Amino acid sequence: MRVLIVKTSSMGDVVHALPAVSDMAQAIPGIQIDWLVEKSFAAMPSQHRAVDRVITLQWRKWRKSLRAPETKQALTQWRQEMRQQRYDLIIDMQGLVKSALFTCFAQGPRAGYDWRSIREPLASLFYGRKARVSRQLHAVDRCRQLAALLLNYPLPATPPDFGLVTQANAWKPGEAPYAVLIPCASRPEKLWPQSDWVSVAQHLRQQGMDIAVMWGSPQEEQRAQAIAQACGGHVPPFLTVAQAGDTLAGARVVVGLDTGMTHLAAAHGRNTLGIYCDHEPGLAGVTGSGKVVSLGGKGQVPSLTDVLASLKKLS
Repeated sequence: MRVLIVKTSSMGDVVHALPAVSDMAQAIPGIQIDWLVEKSFAAMPSQHRAVDRVITLQWRKWRKSLRAPETKQALTQWRQEMRQQRYDLIIDMQGLVKSALFTCFAQGPRAGYDWRSIREPLASLFYGRKARVSRQLHAVDRCRQLAALLLNYPLPATPPDFGLVTQANAWKPGEAPYAVLIPCASRPEKLWPQSDWVSVAQHLRQQGMDIAVMWGSPQEEQRAQAIAQACGGHVPPFLTVAQAGDTLAGARVVVGLDTGMTHLAAAHGRNTLGIYCDHEPGLAGVTGSGKVVSLGGKGQVPSLTDVLASLKKLS
């Protein structure tokens, strides 16, 4: 059997779909699994031990210049790659009209969430096979249950296995054990006070750990540098997603905002504390085989006292 998973973005959503692939590989010996994903997030399915082929697209870039010659050429090449293999099933785990349209470029029957389960109900009209999955489940559990229903195997009772294999691309601040802080996010509403980040870093340094403060854009780098300078920490150079994942995998503890990198750290089995300032963690809290804590919620910015208390539970 050959299956194509469609889960293109964002980073956290891609991370949440990884355990479903582990379940599929365990339940169906010999299954071959391909994955369609945005190029910037390709490192995660590429590092899953059960994924055979990763097909990338750059829709976020292409949609801005659909009439440009280079975009047309890139789309032609992508369509050709999508049709290289016929699939026994194409599973849209994204649940959007956009992702459902992407499935139409591959060869094989299409499947996904039903009208009541899906994020954008119109997308379900593209599927020949559908499954009902509660929207009250955690994102990881929704993906696992969808795959089990569509491929007709019992839903495993085991904890989620993210299946990630590191590739020795880690950046390290030094020889000592280190903690990673992820104080940057895509929206200002998600940010946590900079002075509190410094206090957390100083607390971790007192525990004998070096501090690495991660970033992903020039503006975020400035924030990371300010925090690192105030606590004697380190700021890595720009890291690819693969390098960042391996760096997170080597950390003793990770403290981060509600971002994909924080979810990736938990997926690597790190003790991870997620700080939620503008979103409820219930259906998308940090999940992994290590100790994990999700604090805060919509309009409930966690206090420094609560964060430090939770850090004690992770040590």
